[in-house]
Order: sequence, then structure tokens, then C-alpha cells
Amino acid sequence: MHFQDVVGHQNQKKVLVDSLALERIPHAQLFEGADEQGVLALAIAYANTVVCGTANSDSPARLKADGLVHPDIHFVFPTATTAEIKSKPTSNAFAAQWREFVQEQPYATLYDWSQFLGIENKQAAIHVTDALQVMQKVSLKSFEGGWKCVIVWHAEKLTTAASNKLLKSIEEPPAKTLFLLVCPDENQLLATIRSRCQRTHFGRVSKQEITDFLVNKGVAQEAARAMAAQSSGAVGRAIALFNQQGNLALYEKWFVSWVRTAFRAKGNKGVVLELTDWSQQIATEGVETQKQFLGFAIMLFRAAIMTHYNLSAVAPFYTSTDFNLSKFAPFIHGSNIMPIIDSLEKSTYHLERNGNAQIIFTDLSFKLTRLLHQKAL
Repeated sequence: MHFQDVVGHQNQKKVLVDSLALERIPHAQLFEGADEQGVLALAIAYANTVVCGTANSDSPARLKADGLVHPDIHFVFPTATTAEIKSKPTSNAFAAQWREFVQEQPYATLYDWSQFLGIENKQAAIHVTDALQVMQKVSLKSFEGGWKCVIVWHAEKLTTAASNKLLKSIEEPPAKTLFLLVCPDENQLLATIRSRCQRTHFGRVSKQEITDFLVNKGVAQEAARAMAAQSSGAVGRAIALFNQQGNLALYEKWFVSWVRTAFRAKGNKGVVLELTDWSQQIATEGVETQKQFLGFAIMLFRAAIMTHYNLSAVAPFYTSTDFNLSKFAPFIHGSNIMPIIDSLEKSTYHLERNGNAQIIFTDLSFKLTRLLHQKAL
């Protein structure tokens, strides 16, 4: 993985490349940013450059690094017990799955990793055993004779015991050893670890960069612009939108049926039953599908409010059905948009905590019926 493979973050890349050229490499660094911004991919690209130096892409060292099997680059990440690993899970035990996951989904989230391992209903963590293994690895001589690097993905998942063990190595690292912590929010780390790391923050990627990236993947210009706007500057989210185009068409059909029924349901008992049937149908889908639909609904309501106030360029919507957003937008305004978004987000929260889906969607549908008829102030 190379810097040019990661979309955006040109300023941060330049700073990192310049530090390498000057041979000023802090021994403990924190890469702060959301998974979907490509922070893990950047950490791997940086580690590969630190360890492999100026070696060309066909060199044995680069080939091993690109395959995530370089003996001087170590990965630590959250794990949990599975059917195969019934106790004391460690990163080493999941090394093969990790390589497959990262190569397939370099912009993926911690939840994606949990799904990949089938542990989404468990609390993944980085345990003290991992920290002890790291200490042992960095105490050994470098395989290639140069730098060694430890990438800790989602360092905020370090247990207290693991953090304290790792702190000792970060405070007094062996020569030419780089600890690279990747975390969405530095405030989630122990203050003692945070204070010993040089921080690089990675924010949103520009809409134009994401649009160009999607166009290069074969997406039509108009659709690419819409996906880039809907991604809110997160490349991983844009990729998900691209991969889910078939699902998005289905979500749009569900949404159109839902809001039209909710709008007709006020004072009409027969339509209320239709709304209940719709809720029952959605409740039969998987939880992840339900959450994705609610996320799609939030995005569409936001596009509607922007269209209402003639700001559609800020949040454009690319329809895949005959749905006309401009006709729907007048019903979404400053008086009801926040209660609608709040209701959708709370429904997602309850789904994540294994709430009864039929009750959640029925309650949400009745709220939507009332909110759609609310007058603008």
C-alpha cells in the first residue's frame, strides 16, 4: 500500500514524506481520524515507507510489505472469542483473516471487522496478551536490519492492563522502533499514552477528490457527484454507496412507499393498517439492512431540507426511481427536520441494542405521520 493509493489528505502526506526525507521519525505517533477517511491505509503506507525505505516496488521487502507479511511490520487490532478461538484471543491468532480483510476493505470500519469475524454482538478489545507479544517482538533484532513498526488499529480499544504494558515500550522504545497508533478520537486514549505521541489529524476528503475517485471506478459523473456529497467527506462511505447501488434502489422504493403511506395515514384508519404492514415487512429484514435503510432515510431527508431552501448543491440526491425530490421537499422544513432526524437516529440506536424491530418501526412510522403534517413556522 502506497500514499498515492489513498484518496485525499495531500497536506498530511507531504508532512509525513518530508519527515521521512529529513530522517526525523518520532518513535510514537498517533494517526487520528475516522476509519472511512482511510487512516488505516495511510498508516500502512507510512509504515511500509519507514521500514522499506527507498526500495522499489518489485523488491522483496516491498512485496512482503504490500502483502502485509513483512516481518518488521506488526499489527495489533481488537479481537474477541470465536468458535475457533475460545479463550485469550490475540491479533496473531487472526493474522490471516486480518490480511484478507484489509486487502479487500482498506477503508472499512471496526464494525465491518467485527462482522467479518462474526463477533458483531461482542465487545472487541485489545488485551494484555497482545501488549506482551508486542513487547517481545520489538525486543528482537530487525529482520531487515532497519526499522520495526507496530501499528495499533483502534488503540482506544486497549484495555487498561494492555495500555499500561504498552506504555512502557512507548516510553523507552528500542532503537529504530516506531509505534503507530490509529484512533478515531485521541481523547479516547489514556492521557499518559496520548502525551507521548506526535499527533496527525486526518479530516474529511474534498467532494471533488471523492468524485474523481468514483469516476475512475466507472461511476457516471452525476452519480459520482451525488455519492460524494452523500458521503460527507468519507471515502469509505462513498465506496459503500457505490457497492450498494442495487440496495439503494431498493431502499428508495421502501422510502417512497413509507412516506406516501405515512402522509395518507393521518385520520385514515385503513391506511394506518397499511403503515403497520409496512413496518412488519421491514422488521423481517436483518438488523444491518434496517440500519442501512435508516441511514439512507436520514440522507434523503437532509437532501430534502436542502432542496426546500434551494441548497440542493450542498446535498444532492441521485434518484434511481421516479421519485421527485422537489415535490417532496416542501413538506420538510425547519420546524420538522430536527425531530425527524432525531427519531431516525434514536431508532437506529434501539436497533443496535436489539430492540424489537416491529415496535421500533411502527412507532417511527406514527411519528413520521404526525411530523410530515406539521406546519412550518
